[in-house]
Amino acid sequence: MFRGVTQLSLDAKGRLAIPARYRGELTSSCAGHLIVTVDPSKCLLIYPQPAWEPIEQKLNNLSSFDSKTRNLQRLLVGNASDVEMDAAGRILLPPPLRIFASLSKDVVLVGQGSKFELWDEGQWNMQIEEALAFKDGDMPPELDGFSL
Repeated sequence: MFRGVTQLSLDAKGRLAIPARYRGELTSSCAGHLIVTVDPSKCLLIYPQPAWEPIEQKLNNLSSFDSKTRNLQRLLVGNASDVEMDAAGRILLPPPLRIFASLSKDVVLVGQGSKFELWDEGQWNMQIEEALAFKDGDMPPELDGFSL
């Protein structure tokens, strides 16, 4: 289970050091083999390979005759890249994915249960501002009655 927000830096080659607190779980669950793909929110999604495979299969089993479904397949499956954690716990993010998410040096890794989101720090800060902007009646209906 991945949770929490970590501010990180990409190196000049586009490598990301996975925080040490996640490395053991990633090594045991997938031998450091990860899938990185794009998200419509303009961030990257990072999955351990075993968590990604059922998602990819579900997407590929959807009908490609619906243009919205086909576009989602192209976006998520078409941009998926296999990456391996090196001995130092780093992954190399492919240039097209870094460009898609507008990643520069300062990034934010956000644990989301079975996956991570990787955001440009400025874009992440804007996302947080939007999340804090909920007003009465703006909450999604599935959160009615939800309490912390």
